[in-house]
Amino acid sequence: MGIRVREHAVHANAPRPEGNSVLSKLAASAGRGRGSARRLTAAVLTAGLVAAGAAAGTGTAAADDGPQHRVGAAATLDGLKTFDRAVLRANGKSHPIPAGLFEMTVDGGGRLKTYCIDLHNPTQVQAKYLEAPGKQTSLAANRDAGKIRWILRNSFPQVDDLAVLAERAGTGPLTQKAAAAGTQVAIWRYSDGADVDALDPAAEKLADWLHEKARDDAEPAASLSLEPSTVAGRPGDRLGPVTVRTDADRVSLSPPADAAASGIRVTDAKGRPVASAVDGAEVYLEVPADAPDGSAALTAHAMTSVPVGRTLTSTTRSQAQILAGSSESTVSATAGATWAAKGAIPALSARKNCAAGGVDVTAVNAGDAPFTFELAGAEHTIPAGRSRTVTVPVGEDQPYDFTVTVPGGFSKSFKGTLDCRITGLAAPASSRASATESPVSRIAPASAGGSSAGLEGDLAATGGSGATPMITGIAIVLVVIGGAAVFFLRGNKPSPKE
Repeated sequence: MGIRVREHAVHANAPRPEGNSVLSKLAASAGRGRGSARRLTAAVLTAGLVAAGAAAGTGTAAADDGPQHRVGAAATLDGLKTFDRAVLRANGKSHPIPAGLFEMTVDGGGRLKTYCIDLHNPTQVQAKYLEAPGKQTSLAANRDAGKIRWILRNSFPQVDDLAVLAERAGTGPLTQKAAAAGTQVAIWRYSDGADVDALDPAAEKLADWLHEKARDDAEPAASLSLEPSTVAGRPGDRLGPVTVRTDADRVSLSPPADAAASGIRVTDAKGRPVASAVDGAEVYLEVPADAPDGSAALTAHAMTSVPVGRTLTSTTRSQAQILAGSSESTVSATAGATWAAKGAIPALSARKNCAAGGVDVTAVNAGDAPFTFELAGAEHTIPAGRSRTVTVPVGEDQPYDFTVTVPGGFSKSFKGTLDCRITGLAAPASSRASATESPVSRIAPASAGGSSAGLEGDLAATGGSGATPMITGIAIVLVVIGGAAVFFLRGNKPSPKE
């Protein structure tokens, strides 16, 4: 496939490198003259990218050296905590599985309760999860994603008075286990197109009621984000603006770790120092005029409840989750900044985009001279005031870990796992009748075991056990690795909200 190139102008002080197309891309690249790895394996994709001044006399390009972009909550999966039995019909057989609520511990404090939206994948207890928009999960192509959010807002634990929930659904008395199982079963019918029922009669009645009543609900915004995630400019300027978006009453703002020595300040539009902000506030990073070419990061922190319906994806291969409840939790977001006294000013970012099966890597040039980078054996030049996004497909369920490096010692790393779709299923079926043809029905789950504490070991999508690092589950019979040789370059649009 031939390379396609488009570009668009960007403002030098406020580039918006994050693409909002439905395409996802992952860059596997090599440094000029350095020969980096260019292999896609079944487990890991590694890459390196080197950018340099394209003409004699241009300044050394400064790289976006901020930490990996993160929006909202980061948490660790503790396991399946409130659950009961269900049965999945597959291959003409019935398979008992556990179904219910997971719990996570938030970094910095807080607890999350989640349901699975990724039945075919295994669960890895103690896996790290990051808050993410639905477009970075299998919900990106799911026309029923809004119905899942309705279920979450109208069932347990959001409706924690079980007598009220039982009366609405006509189930008879409900226990927490039955309520959690019925809710999870209803979600699976929409998230995975699964032919699944709860074994407890009250739980099954709840699942049927939720499935029938569900209506489209909008996806909530991130608990905390900074927009755009990358800005660039000249020393002596205020780089930005960066807009704070949050549900919290107020967020604290942290300048770069070496701010005292470097003289970099967080300010408002008039140059007044700021240490905190509210939703909608615009802030800047003010860089001293004599600062050497470099990069830094602005970090925001807050305590707030993560909105119900937000999705969480693992940095390893562990099933995607959707938020059902949150305590007051620590959330954070980062925005990177780069600057150079003359020449090119490259700003670099990457983002998963599930509709294309990969990760977007965007290069923005906020300077007054072009810069060139080598990507998978081909050179690409970004003119001054322009941006481009490179698309490289990545295999479903494949981890990626790559670093973008520019001369001067600056680099930015991106890693994660592409977990974007129901195996072989373009969009989950709206009805249970059509769900029997889903790939879930072609994969036999491990049988569920039992213990004094409840169900263990299990179907990949639901099991949780602290005794083992990886819960055994559905055998994944299809691993798709994106063709590493296929690349796209496209023009970038203004940064989306996340």
